[in-house]
Amino acid sequence: MSQQTIALITGGNRGLGRATALKLAEAGTDVVLTYRSNEAEAAAVVDAVTALGRKAVALQLDTTTFGAFPTFAADLREALATTWGRETFDHLVNNAGVAAFTPVGQTTVEAFDLLVNVHFKGVVFLTQELLPLLADGGRIVNLSTGLARFVGEGFSVYGAVKSAVDTYSRYLAKELGGRGISVNTVAPGPIATDFGGGAVRDNQEINAHWAGNTALGRVGEPDDIGGAIAALLSPGTGWITGQRIEASGGTLL
Repeated sequence: MSQQTIALITGGNRGLGRATALKLAEAGTDVVLTYRSNEAEAAAVVDAVTALGRKAVALQLDTTTFGAFPTFAADLREALATTWGRETFDHLVNNAGVAAFTPVGQTTVEAFDLLVNVHFKGVVFLTQELLPLLADGGRIVNLSTGLARFVGEGFSVYGAVKSAVDTYSRYLAKELGGRGISVNTVAPGPIATDFGGGAVRDNQEINAHWAGNTALGRVGEPDDIGGAIAALLSPGTGWITGQRIEASGGTLL
């Protein structure tokens, strides 16, 4: 009898992380999700996963508090042992994110540091900390962005940092291949979430602009990305590694 698949999703309490947790649960995967501060949101996701017949655990984690990563790994090890009787998990989804406006010529050091710390430094050092707990033959999905390919005014640093994630992921794929671990990035296009103040979701002018520049004629929804990540983590896609997969509905083709 094969053991139950477990996925760890950072920032799993809302937006794309929540959608990914639910899509994976629908596909039969158990979930560990992290949240930075909103414990109630995380508990609601745990309840939703449980309602789908799967197990779930929520752990607090600020992905910019790098010195706390060893403690988080210990907490994760304990949760795996207590809930699943295991020492490892199978899938790591580095999803935790934040938005900051960085117009060329007006970028602040604070905004730059925040974007680098959340989207790149945190990904590098959290992944490194968790590699001993990731099962051989496992999967890693790092979140990138369509803004690493096309330009959205004011997002120069965000797009550049996500390009670094794309490159780092290829190195991970090469260096972890000996353990049978695949590594890919999923790059969302414009999505109707609260990300960046909810502009794509709530501003009809912005929504219409991006919908009009997308082959499928609309902006994305969280389930579009959750479904893409769940598909990439499905049993039949283990031969895909080192790839950047843009899930943007064909934005600016």
